[in-house]
Amino acid sequence: MRNLIFILLFAAGLACAQSYPVRPIRIIVPFPPGGGNDTVARAIAQEASPGLGQSIVVDNRPGAGGIIGAQEAARAAPDGYTLFLGGVGSHAVNPNLHSKLPYDPIKDFAPITLVASAPSVLVVHPSVPARTIAEFAAYARANPGKLNYASNGNGSSSHMAAVLYETNAGVKMTHVPYKGFGPALTDLMSGRIELMFNSIVAILPHIQSGKLRALAVTSRTRSSLLPEVPTIAEAGWPQYEAGSWYGILAPGGTPPAVIERLHSEIVKSLKTAEVQKRLAGEGAEIIGSTPGEFAAHIKGELSRMREAVKASGIHVE
Repeated sequence: MRNLIFILLFAAGLACAQSYPVRPIRIIVPFPPGGGNDTVARAIAQEASPGLGQSIVVDNRPGAGGIIGAQEAARAAPDGYTLFLGGVGSHAVNPNLHSKLPYDPIKDFAPITLVASAPSVLVVHPSVPARTIAEFAAYARANPGKLNYASNGNGSSSHMAAVLYETNAGVKMTHVPYKGFGPALTDLMSGRIELMFNSIVAILPHIQSGKLRALAVTSRTRSSLLPEVPTIAEAGWPQYEAGSWYGILAPGGTPPAVIERLHSEIVKSLKTAEVQKRLAGEGAEIIGSTPGEFAAHIKGELSRMREAVKASGIHVE
């Protein structure tokens, strides 16, 4: 009897996958329109739609640091018609930050592909007497707690990048959380805050104007947007890596054949000139992993961010 049930379920799933998709697909983005996450989702939606034969609609569901959108995606029907643009916040930081998260980052999602990663850059106000990352580390050690760093908020990727740096470099700085990038940048530009880890694209004009000094990027390899700026890893901390990443997931339990179809079309879209141009504009490096590779990446990020959140001392009930 059990074998018969399994065969019937398998046959139903196969039939569903063969006819999929028959109606529009939506991608839930857990942030407002206009940011990097939104740009990535809309680029994929536009270029993957023709191959799937259906329109793909971006559905922005911001709030609670990405939790609202992730919760809705996790509870959606596992039929391939609701996807989710996940990232380090939704699938690595929040699960370690919140003791009562309304979704499980592993059980409630089926990874499709890790789309891209986007490094941050460590910038300082010109008043900081350090022109290299080595000089900065020495200065920070000599002045524990005196350097103030801005972030986009507690638990944000900019916050975690700084915490990981403190842990790797053995320095102690003072965290000043802001409600978003804009206010943080304003205080950094005025000299009220000494440094910040944040998006290369957002900060690049201020680096080019000389109003801020770039010391290092947070990826394993140098950024094409700042090729002359070293990575923190190559400057002496080989274990260091931070920044944002973008991945497409479906609700847990989505049929494997549907996941395979989505993976094929989304990865194909990543090779188009339009997607490459738009993601390059966000300072992102395209990846296009397999579902298995993406699943392993999420587990690794969960472990890595567990240590960062613990070091930050932040915990939300």
